[in-house]
Amino acid sequence: MAMNQLKEALDTLKETGVRITPQRHAILEYLINSMSHPTADDIYKALEGKFPNMSVATVYNNLRVFREVGLVNELTYGDASSRFDFITTQHYHVICESCGKIVDFHYPGLDEVEHLASHVTGFKVDNHRMEIYGICPECSDKEVH
Repeated sequence: MAMNQLKEALDTLKETGVRITPQRHAILEYLINSMSHPTADDIYKALEGKFPNMSVATVYNNLRVFREVGLVNELTYGDASSRFDFITTQHYHVICESCGKIVDFHYPGLDEVEHLASHVTGFKVDNHRMEIYGICPECSDKEVH
């Protein structure tokens, strides 16, 4: 599954004229395999051993390219660092208010919300984002003990 996603993502980059560097390949592969919605710093730390000359700026620049061609979403929640999510399908996020962990939550698309918002306001709606907040099981267990 992940190999197909990586191949499709690399094909998308090629189609849009983006050169495939070893760093880009590694960052994409990390994002596809990561379910933790990493920050740019997380990605940098994970890959710095493999690419000692790569800077955090390189990671940010590549994430920007991936976002512009529609491969990743940049998740911004309050003052925390942006997190990056490889786009597989439309999904939502459940966020722990204690540790900040973000977990994907699949739910049938809420397209009717977009249609209603467009109808009521006259806006041309492009997309929507839903966030659910709570305490994750690990943090709940800590509170009990």
